[in-house]
Amino acid sequence: MAGMPRWPDAVPAEWWERLAARLIEALVFGVLYYILFIALWALFRTVGVMETVGARLSGVFAWLLAGMAYTGYDWIAHSTRGRTFGQAIMRIRVVPVDDELRSGALLKRALVYPGPAMAMGIPVVNLLVGIFVFYNGLRILIDKPFQRGLDDRVAGTRVIKDLR
Repeated sequence: MAGMPRWPDAVPAEWWERLAARLIEALVFGVLYYILFIALWALFRTVGVMETVGARLSGVFAWLLAGMAYTGYDWIAHSTRGRTFGQAIMRIRVVPVDDELRSGALLKRALVYPGPAMAMGIPVVNLLVGIFVFYNGLRILIDKPFQRGLDDRVAGTRVIKDLR
């Protein structure tokens, strides 16, 4: 039946479960960021770029690469398993509101969040990204009864407790 929700009586995930799942993932990708930062800093210092542009360039590229990795991982994990490793630990999952999870919609979801992490290394832009991420989290608290953020609205998804 097209248009009918496959999980009509599913319990929405609590805001703290979603936050904990993202914090678990952020810890892993934070380590990736620091590894990239140190490697890029050493590379730029070796080739002599540091004298011209300063140390900030390695931070910008490290955020860009780590953000791309996090966004790609988020998209692939939701496309294949319906959840990321943080969501698996917290026993929550992403489900479609209506019909089925579509890869294109999940890519949009990943670009809305965690996609903005790619711009976190750029001064001033990082402040705007932080405000956007805060607003997205606030939407989850305000949106009743499904507790959907902007990323869920864009993709036509919701996050539920996986009680299986």
